[in-house]
Parts: sequence; structure tokens; C-alpha cells
Amino acid sequence: MAEDREILREIWEGRLPVCFTLATEEVSTPIAPDPFYLMVPRLTYFPLVTDKVRRHFVRCVVPEKHDNEMWLEFEKCPLKWHYPIGLLYDLLVTNSELPWQITVHFDKYPDNKLLKCPSKDVVESHLMHSLKEADALKHKNHIMALMQERDHKQLWLGLLHDRFDQFWSANRKLMEHSAEDGFRYIPFRLYASQFTSKPFMQYLVKSIENEKRLTLEDLLQKANLNFESKGPFQVVIHGIDLPLETPLQWISEHLSYPDNFLHLCIRYSSA
Repeated sequence: MAEDREILREIWEGRLPVCFTLATEEVSTPIAPDPFYLMVPRLTYFPLVTDKVRRHFVRCVVPEKHDNEMWLEFEKCPLKWHYPIGLLYDLLVTNSELPWQITVHFDKYPDNKLLKCPSKDVVESHLMHSLKEADALKHKNHIMALMQERDHKQLWLGLLHDRFDQFWSANRKLMEHSAEDGFRYIPFRLYASQFTSKPFMQYLVKSIENEKRLTLEDLLQKANLNFESKGPFQVVIHGIDLPLETPLQWISEHLSYPDNFLHLCIRYSSA
């Protein structure tokens, strides 16, 4: 399993360079602050890595806005903090331009588009809720229910402090299964805005059906949508174009985000 562990580590260590800039209309100082550059983990959430960004820009907005919740925007689109950073990039950046140019705001929080995130505790609650949902699909929630509180903390603190070994010491329990059966159902979310007005599609897909190991292509077929109708497409996760013949069980074990879901983006070439 050493090779598999290497894959897990490579995915964990994925980074994106980001250039944060304070919204022009919110600058209250005579000279606008310099942009703030940061290498951020693809697997984490923006509220866990932007404390330095806040400190850099907050001194340049009017004092009455200093305690406001900071929010981020890319090309007029508010960034959902409860989506992993890598998912946001794969969803929104079509030309793969780097560094990713993100605008920082302290004013006019878009309540109608973003959940409130007053503290990192909210992110922890979101993560634990997602892990329980994923475990319900994989193991009828048996593993999360049996885990000790310290295991839950290992998962959270491992993600919070970007510690691969700490996170996976607990997460490996959530990836256990019998070789013959695989997971009961594959936890995934399929992002295909070309076909639905919902944020994502989700339906029940087994890893093995009638003794056949199901693949990514099988998952797409079960959506009952003609993805090819809009031209050549890719299924992208962690910036990787996944081959359609890849077994779902393998993808779920190796390419799931820390919330234990596969966040799969349907992407069409812009040509």
C-alpha cells in the first residue's frame, strides 16, 4: 500500500498560488495596499487559511468595518467558503490562469449567496456533518458513530494545521471496506451547471453491482444525461482529468476530499 499512500500524499500536498486584492471601492487609505500572495492547499477551506489576508487588508478599510466578516470574490462571483478551495478553482477558473486573482471584501456581505462563517468552529461543524453524511452512504454511519471524540478531533486538527499523518491516522478508518463489497454507496457530488440549476447532482451509485466493479463512466450513465451533446468534456477533480474507465471504488478511496466526498466537475473545452 506504500504506492497508494504516495498518491494520498500527492493529493494532500496540492497547492494553488492565489493573489488577493482588496476591492478598490473599500480602500480607505491614501495608497492602496499591495496584493497579498499565498500558496493555499487545494483540500482546505478559505476561512482556515486567510487570517493573514485579513490582517493585511483590514487596516486599509474604514474602522467601522474592521469587525465585519471578510468575504471573497472571483470575477463577480462570491466564493462559497464551505466548498473546498480546489473545487472552487476547478469550477470557476476555465483558463487555468495562475496566480488565481481573488478580490477581498469587508462590506456588503452577500447573505443571499453565502452562508455566514463567523468562526472556524462553523467550518469544523460543516466538516463533521459532511463526514457523517459520507459515512452514512459508505457504512450506514457505523464508523463515525463508533469513533472516539479524539478521532473526530484528529480529522479536524489534521485539516486545520495541514498535517497529513494526523488526518489520515483517523481518516483511514473511514476508508475501510471488505475487498469483495467495497463501499455501500459512493459519496460524490457532480457539478454540471450546463444541465441543472441546482448547485450539484447527487444520486445513489454502488461501487460494485452484479459482481461488476463500476467505473466513472457508469456513474455518469446513471445520471441519465447526454453529456456528449454539448461537445467533448472532461471530468475533473483536483485539477486532474479522470479517465472514464477508472473504478469508482479506487477513486473514492484515493481522490476524495477531506469531507470524504468526490467533488466531480464536468468541464467542456471553451473552443
